[in-house]
Amino acid sequence: MSNSIGNSVILTLFGESHGPETGAVLDGMAAGIPISEEEISDWLFQRSPRSGTETARRERDNFHIVSGIFNGYTTGAPICITIPNEDVRSGDYEAFHGLARPSHADYVAHVKYHGYEDYRGGGHFSGRITAPLVAVGAIAMKALNQKGIFIGTHILRCGGICDAPFSTTEIQPVEQPEEAKQLQEKLVEEIKWVNTHDFPVISHVEKQMSAAIQQARNERDSIGGVVQTAVTGLPAGVGKPWFDSVEGCIARAVFAIGGVKGVEFGTGFSLADLRGSQANDSFFINEGKVQTRTNHSGGINGGITNGMPIVFNTAVKPTSSIARTQHTIDFLKGVDADLLLKGRHDPAIVRRICPVITSMAAIVICDMLAMEYGTDYLSQA
Repeated sequence: MSNSIGNSVILTLFGESHGPETGAVLDGMAAGIPISEEEISDWLFQRSPRSGTETARRERDNFHIVSGIFNGYTTGAPICITIPNEDVRSGDYEAFHGLARPSHADYVAHVKYHGYEDYRGGGHFSGRITAPLVAVGAIAMKALNQKGIFIGTHILRCGGICDAPFSTTEIQPVEQPEEAKQLQEKLVEEIKWVNTHDFPVISHVEKQMSAAIQQARNERDSIGGVVQTAVTGLPAGVGKPWFDSVEGCIARAVFAIGGVKGVEFGTGFSLADLRGSQANDSFFINEGKVQTRTNHSGGINGGITNGMPIVFNTAVKPTSSIARTQHTIDFLKGVDADLLLKGRHDPAIVRRICPVITSMAAIVICDMLAMEYGTDYLSQA
């Protein structure tokens, strides 16, 4: 089982949903980055379930910094953070052990690990593992913010309700330098907004989206959605062609998050319906800096950053656990079966997945910057 990603800044995840604790190790982070426990708590709060439309499993996420931070600064040693599991009900999973929950990893885990897997709550495949990911992601985010790099994720579409896209994705070309500057400032404001508000949307669609999620819950069902991530402040020239492209590195990491089924950069799949004259991002010089009038490419050319904001959308499937009778198999007995799930589940994870994707993107970008400029680049003012 591969639980690590990265070349210079390396993330490792461990733990199970109903085990004693989950945790993450972030190795290779530069020394001297100021970190407060309050900042980590704030990011964990963004991920935690709170409303009546989300899981009733309520964890306090009382994290423990085991190593790598001393007197409020990163030390350069591996950063290890653990989070205990406190609100577990393992008995909920005993009744249907051996029944493959549709679209879950139960069956494949049983085959892969020959029956020795921890099946309670999905074990190592559980979304619970994203808690320590977000905790160390807060550290990566702080390092990037010091360099003027900001990342945010919002719900772009859920239940047929659409939010406004990040300002950088506007199709109308930028013609004047001042207009480009205003657009950049607006994007930073939007990123800060969605990173600090309970329901990460840019326009006033929270009530409509929440109602769609509640309706799915009332019907004992679930829904998915699309979330959008923007990265601003990255210099041009970061990344590599072919197998270590910026798109490839980010997509590989984001696809590791449970529930993710699609990633597109810039205008993405819609580019297939455009002509080159419409899809090409023309360059211009703005106060000595190279910029593009549109951003269909999502800030990346040839696998390398071009200085424009990186923008990508992530498709999130409907939550697999629903309170309806479903056809399945008992893989222990080798027979067909029916399954009616009990337990505590989210009817949608699009809100809670936003800080997870932001954290994963932050860690990947820290790794790319360390590879490009050296580890100490992240701690230099």
